[in-house]
Amino acid sequence: MNNVSLIYKEFGDPLQKLQLYTGEKLPLQPNEILVKMIASPINPSDLLPIRGAYSHRIKLPAVAGYDGVGIVIDQGKDISPSLIGKRVLPVRGEGTWQQYVTTKADYAIEVPPSISDNDASQLYINPLTAWLICTESLRVQPNEMVLMNGGGTSIAGLFAQISTILGFRLIVITRNSRKIEKLQKLGAWRVIDASNGSIYEQISDACDIGVDHAIDSVGGESGELLARALKPEGTFVSYGLLSGIPNDWRKLHDTYHVSPQLFALRLWNERHSVSEYRNRFSEVIKLVESGRIVINAPEKKYDFEDFYDALKHYEQPGLNGKILLNFAVKEMEPKRKNEK
Repeated sequence: MNNVSLIYKEFGDPLQKLQLYTGEKLPLQPNEILVKMIASPINPSDLLPIRGAYSHRIKLPAVAGYDGVGIVIDQGKDISPSLIGKRVLPVRGEGTWQQYVTTKADYAIEVPPSISDNDASQLYINPLTAWLICTESLRVQPNEMVLMNGGGTSIAGLFAQISTILGFRLIVITRNSRKIEKLQKLGAWRVIDASNGSIYEQISDACDIGVDHAIDSVGGESGELLARALKPEGTFVSYGLLSGIPNDWRKLHDTYHVSPQLFALRLWNERHSVSEYRNRFSEVIKLVESGRIVINAPEKKYDFEDFYDALKHYEQPGLNGKILLNFAVKEMEPKRKNEK
């Protein structure tokens, strides 16, 4: 079977390095399924590997993408044919930016009919990460104070909704004033405008005794600011590096007496059983089904073959939702990188 995938053969700027490639899918192993993709979002975590952030563990060429939803069209000999035709999240296997994804059946998460394709395509990276950080890494208790940066990202809205579910008070730092009202409506207790005066003074006004927990997705000076605002022995979790500047872990420990934790969904998966993984994912899906967590509507959908335009749109500031790649299009011929 021919398969068109979005690959990178070397590390660098995704706009320069990503290209469409046509190849043959390998035969399924007994415990695998084949999924025809429907849609996949563009997340920051999809682009970091392309830029070389994890070059020590990525074998090139590689297929991009971690998130997405599709339909099961084939199964290995050990898998029940009852999965055929079901919508699933084919995660924890191959890159998802391709027409057909092979994954272990145990890893695939079935999507309930009540969840749309747009929402389902975004269920893995952000919702599961936010839920695990709050309930497992931080174990946030009702009325505790949590401070986070990266308020302009989609995941910030998920943390805001989870704060309402778990009953903690969330302070969000954002550089995009247009996000303030929306974050408040989603459940944030306080939203700090980073472009309006001293951030630390605004944090102190909101919580003069310090916060219980900090969630960092930016790194650099922004990450240090979170550590400075923590109570003694407060909990600090880093799950992203949007600034591209690593945190100075020794300084955070020696100056602010913080013992930082690093959260990565890949590492969490490696340390937990398939049963635990499926149970925690089930919690998230039930919250989405019940409407307690609402997935943001996409900013725009692009046909997979128009990935260059999709990436250019993704880079624009102030997006209100994810950029989705749509695979429900005509059969595609590969084209050269940067061809529009």
